[in-house]
Amino acid sequence: MADTGTRRRLGALAGAGISAAALPGITLNGDGTDAVLAVMLAGLAIGVLTQLIHIGPSAPVPAPALLVFGAAGFVQDSLIWWLLSWLGDETGTMRVEGIGTILLAGLITRVSILALSLVGASPATAD
Repeated sequence: MADTGTRRRLGALAGAGISAAALPGITLNGDGTDAVLAVMLAGLAIGVLTQLIHIGPSAPVPAPALLVFGAAGFVQDSLIWWLLSWLGDETGTMRVEGIGTILLAGLITRVSILALSLVGASPATAD
């Protein structure tokens, strides 16, 4: 089960990188190493906060419950991106423009966390 936490953190880092690269509303101030550092810090913040406030099942659950966990995780990731947009404006490292960008970044981050959490997971066996 410890491997799941590592995959979740990698999913958070991947989600931050994909969001920063794909969304036009996220601009990184600086270039080269500064931009990479800003993305890594965003991924680290998302990874730490999603580990501290873990939203998700600890055992296999039916589809309706999984949808509720997914929606709650999406809200959590969107709130983290909102926090990152405020902190980025304060520090001058990253700028996130608009609520639509924040919501899309939260969705991309949650999908990447769920996708990497499922990689290598053993399928449940029926007794």
